[in-house]
Amino acid sequence: MSLCQGKSSWPELVGATGEDAAATIEKENTLVDAIIVKEGTAVIENFSCKRVWVWVNCDGIVISIPQIG
Repeated sequence: MSLCQGKSSWPELVGATGEDAAATIEKENTLVDAIIVKEGTAVIENFSCKRVWVWVNCDGIVISIPQIG
């Protein structure tokens, strides 16, 4: 069981644009903020039920499964 409420992982969004993925994530779980991050960028590593990192490549395409964290 997840510590966080609502949907927590979006494997179906790998290959989508970051913008479309972020919009879908925030629509499917209104308790989170989806944050688009370019691969190679440093991010804070603390866990948060209110955040989903959306990792994209240089073309803005999602490269890994977005999940709460």
